[in-house]
Amino acid sequence: MREDIKGLLRDLPSMDELLQKSWTLEFQDQLGRDAVKSTFADVIGEVRRDLVDGKISSMDHEQLDSEVLRRLKKYSKRSLCHVVNATGVVVHTNLGRSCLGRDVAERVVETASNYSNLEYNLVEGGRGHRNDHVEWLLTRVTGADAALVVNNNAGAVLLCLAALGRGSEVIVSRGELVEIGGSFRIPDIMGFSGAVMKEVGTTNRTHLSDYENAVTPQTGMILKVHPSNFRISGFHSEVSRVELARLSREKNLVFMEDLGSGVIADLSGYGLDGEPTVKQCLESGVDIVTFSGDKLLGGPQIGAVVGRKQILEKLRQYPLLRALRVDKMTLAAFEETLRLYMQGKLEDIPTIRMLAMPPDVLLKRARALARRINRTSGSGARVVRISDAVGGGAFPEKDLPGYGVEIDLPLQISDGTALKRLREGPVPIVAAARDGKVIFHVRTLMEGDEGILCAAVRGLFGGE
Repeated sequence: MREDIKGLLRDLPSMDELLQKSWTLEFQDQLGRDAVKSTFADVIGEVRRDLVDGKISSMDHEQLDSEVLRRLKKYSKRSLCHVVNATGVVVHTNLGRSCLGRDVAERVVETASNYSNLEYNLVEGGRGHRNDHVEWLLTRVTGADAALVVNNNAGAVLLCLAALGRGSEVIVSRGELVEIGGSFRIPDIMGFSGAVMKEVGTTNRTHLSDYENAVTPQTGMILKVHPSNFRISGFHSEVSRVELARLSREKNLVFMEDLGSGVIADLSGYGLDGEPTVKQCLESGVDIVTFSGDKLLGGPQIGAVVGRKQILEKLRQYPLLRALRVDKMTLAAFEETLRLYMQGKLEDIPTIRMLAMPPDVLLKRARALARRINRTSGSGARVVRISDAVGGGAFPEKDLPGYGVEIDLPLQISDGTALKRLREGPVPIVAAARDGKVIFHVRTLMEGDEGILCAAVRGLFGGE
């Protein structure tokens, strides 16, 4: 090693010296002395490697302090935080999907901060089952014989395939071998479960005869998969659930459907049609249906399996179920959300309320927000017509007519810079941009978000 490099390495400050810097005391209180120490160690280690490798030829003590300070500031902030969704995408996958209603959230807090009867039967005074808290409600709102829940819909699909299809052939149309966000790929999940995938038909057309000809003594299941945000248009055909149910009964096969988005209420009254409800799938003859709780259902992240009792009993006995168990806070939120469906209080569920919001209400909200922004910042805010989206892989071809507030930016600020500053604010704001202007979609704003937006816009225009 060169002597000059050795000299630089010897010149690296000691840990005691670094920890005595006055600006570290605040972070030692917030994060602990060991966390600050390890951050210094990480940065010094990187500097040492760069010196030895010749990537740098000198050491800047101020730059070292600056990098440690940057990291400590980052670590001091809560990672998971409140974000304003001004994108108009209601079930925004990257922004936490569905929001819980106030009463639902209060039930979660109550359950989380106290002991509960999670697995305790209060009548018998002995061990109970966590699934009991939601099964009856799920059967009532879906019409199923039985139900169980797991941590998410991917887990529900995996559980069903592993418990019911392992070692046997599972027939699925080539047009339904989709990949959903986060690399959830049907062929991969099927392979991992131990089921043998048997593709039938073509990408755009699958006929009943394709399924009939594919059945062998080794076949155990027919699987139908919701296409999520993928659609085929034009020269296209698929086999109805009723026909597949009849074939499954004739061949003594399990007919399973992964419905994905979890529609349990008819949304056609809100202009959203074309997505089957869970109940409609079961009435068509599907044996078991899996779906999400945090998409169109409007609850927490959870996966549900509903259907025939004798099939659900096999799932209850399968060892994988324990690895997919749902925690008490999720169960509390799901139970309360299902009770809103039972009571017919759909618009107490924020997701449903946003989807159902009529144009005149959206226009009124947009006008009020534009006036408020103009009073506080003078940014030339104005109301514009825009299109919102359902999100969550549901109704991908359905635009929701809406309204937003568009603002002109100062000459020195591009729309990309403005969006970045909005994301970096005390309460991050995720918005949209068009033609060099920032747009706030009002459909997805929660109570109190308007004040946050006004303060952020005032900051863009040089206000405090």
